[in-house]
Amino acid sequence: MTDREPGKEPDGREPDGGGAEQPRTYAPDFLTQLFRTPLDPGYADAAARRAEVGPVTGWRRNTRRAAMVATMLVVGVLLSVAYRQTMHEEPSRSQARAGLVGQIRQSEADTAELQRRAESLRAEVARQRAAALDDRDAARLRELEAVTGLARVRGDGVVVRVADGPAAVDAVTGAGGANLGRVLDRDLQDIANALWGAGAEAVSINGQRLTATSTIRAAGSAILVDFRPVTGPYEVSAIGPRDMDRRFNASGAARLLRAVAADHGMSFEVRRVDDLDLPAAGEPRLRHAVPSPSVSPTPVSPGPSGSTGQPAGTPSPSGAGPSTSAPGGG
Repeated sequence: MTDREPGKEPDGREPDGGGAEQPRTYAPDFLTQLFRTPLDPGYADAAARRAEVGPVTGWRRNTRRAAMVATMLVVGVLLSVAYRQTMHEEPSRSQARAGLVGQIRQSEADTAELQRRAESLRAEVARQRAAALDDRDAARLRELEAVTGLARVRGDGVVVRVADGPAAVDAVTGAGGANLGRVLDRDLQDIANALWGAGAEAVSINGQRLTATSTIRAAGSAILVDFRPVTGPYEVSAIGPRDMDRRFNASGAARLLRAVAADHGMSFEVRRVDDLDLPAAGEPRLRHAVPSPSVSPTPVSPGPSGSTGQPAGTPSPSGAGPSTSAPGGG
């Protein structure tokens, strides 16, 4: 005997009076329903309502057309006004831009003329000085000028070339991110200091000669050398001994820049160059301290042992006796 619930057949079907099986029914899945009724029922309902109301005719159609035409006219008027305003302001912008460009070019021309004049005056001073000094003193002066960067020098050396790496671009938004391969002002500082440490006798960056008072700093995205902008690619030239390139490549600055070049695409190259010609630096502005005329020295009275003690007229502390310190104590 097989256990089963009362009133049911062994296969779970309900018994019927005639003994025939009832057919199983399945709900249609989504794809079957989609192929059976490809048109959404809402379209049929809208078509039925349109058939009841009738086609759009008469004043309703004319109203829609009039509204469309009025909208297009308003948009056209707005575009025309915006275009006229833009064209009206364009000459003033172009004029201002042209004026700024003209001022920049005039300033560059004035600077070049002043540099030529300074070079001419410097050459005249050198001639007058050579005529006033003997050969020994003139040679010593030329040597000092070469060391301090005030004279043009020529010799064999090394050129270190660095350039910015490609900027990273977001593949989704297309916006540029932080460029970790960009050359910074401290990179040029490290290169110059490493070249000095490798035995360089004269160093210049993009034709700007470095001296003991030179500065390399950043102003926004620009790099200034002695307050003059330099642009990439940057070439740091140095005149020095034959093994200067080997000593520079072994420095920490060279190792760091090689790592940045490998990781972020910065261009870094060191090559030996014969017969380098480095220009002279500008004349330094010498400064010296002067005493302030508004501060007058306070007279002091000699102490018991002859040392300068309190200012004259200053009373001694009450109860103070003679000094008990050993002779020579201060």
